[in-house]
Amino acid sequence: MSDLRDKVALLTGGGTGIGLACAKAIVRAGGRVALAGRRQAVVEAAAVDLGPSAFGVICDVTDQQSVDAAVGRVRERFGALHLAVNAAGMGSAGSVLNSDAEQFSQVVDTNLTGVFRCLRAQAKAMKDAGGGSIVNVSSIAGALSHRWMTSYCASKAGVDMLTRCAADDLGEHGIRVNAVLPGLVATDLAAPLVANPDVVAEYSRRMPLSRLGRPEDVANLVAFLLSDAASWITGQCIGVDGGHTLRQGPDLVEPFFSKFLPAEQ
Repeated sequence: MSDLRDKVALLTGGGTGIGLACAKAIVRAGGRVALAGRRQAVVEAAAVDLGPSAFGVICDVTDQQSVDAAVGRVRERFGALHLAVNAAGMGSAGSVLNSDAEQFSQVVDTNLTGVFRCLRAQAKAMKDAGGGSIVNVSSIAGALSHRWMTSYCASKAGVDMLTRCAADDLGEHGIRVNAVLPGLVATDLAAPLVANPDVVAEYSRRMPLSRLGRPEDVANLVAFLLSDAASWITGQCIGVDGGHTLRQGPDLVEPFFSKFLPAEQ
């Protein structure tokens, strides 16, 4: 198990799914966590379940003031910030021809610019603390094209390059930055995909290890990357996907997207 004793972590999207699984792994490893999200009741309930090593904080990653305030609350509560997991994000569907620039901008503002806002605030706090480790939750969609998921894929590819650039920028301050690229994981966000047998079959046939991911599969890797056991690892974008990125991205147009998206014009 990774050792995160005496470490303080902030997790965006920390109330559910992969973010919450990461929080649980950090607490098991001896760390303290702030669960950040837009829904106060969700993050506070999750923090209660985790016990005295956790608390919930409101944070909207599309608002820099909200992000800065969340980081400030963590420092007030625990004295410093050493670790961060940026898991907040949104899904999207649409091709170049049946979506528009407004939809594209919304996805990028949440999934990519939102990570930048968080990285910036977290890095300032970690610089004051003498260093730290940040893990961004990207996706296999950052590495492989997915038909009719154009905005999402572009946003996650941006997260991967942002991770590399941030690692290059922040290394001199003792701050490591890495990313994990999950495949299809059974979470609330992915529930519509997971509930569709044809979608699951399409993902499964693309994977050497042919099963859906669990939040814990991702959390175990994140906890390692946050820990001192990974002290010489930075700027890496690592798949945790059953080997999916060895092959091709899924084609979900016929089994899923064509059922509710307009025809291309």
